[in-house]
Amino acid sequence: MENKILIPIWEHCDPAVSAAIRQFEERWQPYSQSSQRYPIVGLIKDVIDPAVAAYLRNLPEGFTGFIPGAVPGVGFSKIIRLVGLEAMLRVQRQLLRQFIMTEDQQTARNQSFVATLESLIELVLACMCKRPQSSSAEKGVNLNNQRKHGYCECCGNLTEFSTFISTVAEEQINDVELEEHNKLELSDKYCVGHKPKLTTGEWNPAYRQAKRSLTQFNIELARLTRQCAKRSEVSAKSGDKLIDEYFYHFMLNLTIQPADHAELRNLARKMVDSKLSDTKKKMLALQKLGFNQTEIGQRLLNVNHQPMTRQAVSKALASVRKEFLL
Repeated sequence: MENKILIPIWEHCDPAVSAAIRQFEERWQPYSQSSQRYPIVGLIKDVIDPAVAAYLRNLPEGFTGFIPGAVPGVGFSKIIRLVGLEAMLRVQRQLLRQFIMTEDQQTARNQSFVATLESLIELVLACMCKRPQSSSAEKGVNLNNQRKHGYCECCGNLTEFSTFISTVAEEQINDVELEEHNKLELSDKYCVGHKPKLTTGEWNPAYRQAKRSLTQFNIELARLTRQCAKRSEVSAKSGDKLIDEYFYHFMLNLTIQPADHAELRNLARKMVDSKLSDTKKKMLALQKLGFNQTEIGQRLLNVNHQPMTRQAVSKALASVRKEFLL
């Protein structure tokens, strides 16, 4: 079975780094972090390191501290080899956040720099999820390792199957537990919390709730991702100016980045589960723009297509979780 994972490359990414990532993608089919014959860090060294080194040579001195591998003799792949892919991802995200907090994002050079960093983050994230072209499950585990790995369909947690395989790979499970798990059907679509059936055989209420709101979850996730990618301007593209205004101000208070897939997915799930409706988002945006509750009610319509009362606006705003206030 072929891997169909594509590595996202951000618009305005440095052309040489972009070309290296595409070359890497063309060659990476048999590679993975668990393969001894085809270690993925070796491919990063051969293909990505030269492009990153060339890119660093053309950067102003103040920029180099925000890219892992900027120290002479310590390449991008060497840091991964020393700390691992997961730790490398955390380092990249932290450095990107620091850059965004200290630099103006409007200049073309800075936009290209951020896009290049985001593309390298996507590369590392893809390497973490990459499975070898031909692989078997961990020794002693009677599971198909080619099944889908990744996030739960309804939130930002790993699927039950992905979590189990990670645990086995890290050797944090004993033979008795392996034997027990061999008898279970592990979900490759949902995390433990959102599995359709409970261990008792009854339907899981959390699954039913998440499935009912799945469309809205995906809508909120798309809005958050778009605004996160261009936080300096109104970018949610919801189709409503006030809703877009809400996402613009909301994301300004966060340091979350587009590569933080789990965090974005969990944020979208919280937004939906807390019943943060589009009407409430409009109220919060108007409140942020300086309107009082009476004025907000005059600008919004209720289910009967009539202006909302001040009391209705007050009640709706009082129900909003603190983390979603502007």
